[in-house]
Amino acid sequence: MGLQQSKSRALFQRAAKVMPLGVNSNFRYWGPDDTLIFRRGEGAYVWDADDRRYIDYRLAFGPVILGHAYPAVLDRVRQALESSNLFAGTTPAEVEVAERIVRLCKVDKVRLTSSGTEATMHALRLARAYTGREKFIKFEGNYHGQADYFMFSTATSPAGALGSARSPVPAPSTSGIPKGMHGYVITLPFNDLERLEERVEAVWGDLAAIIVEPIMGNSCAVMPRPGWLEKLRELCDRYRIVLIFDEVKTGFRIAKGGAQEYFGVQADLVSYAKALGNGFPIAAFAGKEGIMRTIEAGGVAHAGTYSGNAVGTAAALATLDLLENEPVLETIRQRGQMLMSGIGEVLRDAGLPHSVQGSPAMFGILLGSDQTPSDYRDCLQGDAALYKRITFALAERGVLAEPDFLEAWYLSYSHSEQDVAETLTALEQAVRAAK
Repeated sequence: MGLQQSKSRALFQRAAKVMPLGVNSNFRYWGPDDTLIFRRGEGAYVWDADDRRYIDYRLAFGPVILGHAYPAVLDRVRQALESSNLFAGTTPAEVEVAERIVRLCKVDKVRLTSSGTEATMHALRLARAYTGREKFIKFEGNYHGQADYFMFSTATSPAGALGSARSPVPAPSTSGIPKGMHGYVITLPFNDLERLEERVEAVWGDLAAIIVEPIMGNSCAVMPRPGWLEKLRELCDRYRIVLIFDEVKTGFRIAKGGAQEYFGVQADLVSYAKALGNGFPIAAFAGKEGIMRTIEAGGVAHAGTYSGNAVGTAAALATLDLLENEPVLETIRQRGQMLMSGIGEVLRDAGLPHSVQGSPAMFGILLGSDQTPSDYRDCLQGDAALYKRITFALAERGVLAEPDFLEAWYLSYSHSEQDVAETLTALEQAVRAAK
């Protein structure tokens, strides 16, 4: 017996006939008996096709920073739709969104696009054009979207495919990547200063960029060690390498100015998506004047039919306005800290070795060790099977967290202290059931 009840099961069976795995993104697939179908969301809650309510800590993998169907966002989108939804030209709303990103994130120029994958893809292209170099460094367990260049050593790669930590092997995370692309990507362990300096000094002449998730959003929310991001900045300055912060998850979630503000380190280029539009499709890449100016007609190409569409920009305007003028992140920080502390207490009382790390707005849980992980290889030592049993037991009790132990928990402005208390009560029961 899985999580599906009759209506969800019937809808999933229909979906499986017309969509591979019955979903439109592989990350949504929980198996043939457990993949849920959702009818609606409101605030901190979602309801499945059988009208079961869940406290939602997946939040569409992070975008829903305010809450589902947040009234102020929906009102702004409705107003925008009264004036059409797409033009072959710029609108005032696009200008205002870019101005707000510049103000909040201390960047010089912005280009809007429609997805995080597009944002990181264009940032890498821009770095290559600016430097005249082709290779780049990414870190094991970091996920930068579905573009072929980035699909190496992601959070789906098995430990055995990564090679030695001293000389890592770029492990393709999917079939279908041309073999020639292997030669452009260099993978390294996160937080390993020695390997980082050693590799950069050896190959800097070929390096266009270093791209990094400042917090590992797909790997237990592993945090950067003190000095790690600063060292990236130092090396990029020394060797004229473009430093790209992938803030698709951290942007507008952990601070108004994202990870750059949170950690006090400024990148050359930054990618944004997710929390920028509270769940509506909008993304951006932004950065320093000299690099962004490389985009020009007949020079570096950036185009997108749906870039700056009225729905996404309206949602972004409403979201950014609330982030600037209401205690959104302060509230999330308070509730998230309560939840992190409470989870730690429940797991300690149950005698389960664990670590809880990350920002209160997005944090990870690793079972099986009391040591805080510092890289993806550490995360792979976690007890994935026990974690999955606990999250499925939570779902049965009306709390929705991602069963993949590498994925973060997310908080929204709509989560209340009562939601946190209910979650912790459900967790106590779920842990007993799972053990």
